[in-house]
Amino acid sequence: MDAIVLLREDHKTVEKLFKQFEKTDEDEHAEKRRIADQVIEELTAHTWIEEKIFYPAAREAAPDTKDHVLESIEEHHVVLWMLSELKDLDPGDERFDAKMSVLMENVRHHVEEEEKEWFPDVRKAMGRNRLTELGERMDAVRKGAPGDPLAVPSAGE
Repeated sequence: MDAIVLLREDHKTVEKLFKQFEKTDEDEHAEKRRIADQVIEELTAHTWIEEKIFYPAAREAAPDTKDHVLESIEEHHVVLWMLSELKDLDPGDERFDAKMSVLMENVRHHVEEEEKEWFPDVRKAMGRNRLTELGERMDAVRKGAPGDPLAVPSAGE
């Protein structure tokens, strides 16, 4: 699987989780916790492989994407801190749904920018073979991704 296809699949997985969360009733705390925990796991691994492998390769292959990459890293910073707060927040807390809502807005914005504004440039610059090689590396590295969102490099920047 090529790197961009892999990242788009991750985006779809997270969007499905967001839609599940939006369908939960206000008092379904256990279900909200389950979904939030999956979101935390998915997004932590996703940001990890993007920052460790994809973003450096994208900047090298398509130097014009530098500003997009830097903005994406800043968006990761915000998302990772929100994930770390959600990790320890009780789903019964009145702020839980609001925090998830803001997280979803941020992630949806980030995904739209990546997929529409700069993935096409990266695809053109890298080509199929390089993207496939990158996708295989990203898939392998994902297994070693941290469970703690604050362990992702951009969280501390």
